[in-house]
Amino acid sequence: MIKFLLGVVVALALIGGAIEFRSTDAEWSLVVNKDAAMSSVQNGAVKIYDFGSDLISDADKIKGIDLTVEK
Repeated sequence: MIKFLLGVVVALALIGGAIEFRSTDAEWSLVVNKDAAMSSVQNGAVKIYDFGSDLISDADKIKGIDLTVEK
């Protein structure tokens, strides 16, 4: 479970541009911008929460639809 949550945090940071790849002739490195990582994770969490709440609120609308089929 912890590996999954850590993977989600890393994925959100990558999407948000918080992790930058730098390379030279001799070496390569990944540079993490802490401020950008925090804002990327927060923005991603807010978007996921909004999507989930919209999905749940749309489920209430489905209750009013009659799905009976007549032959």
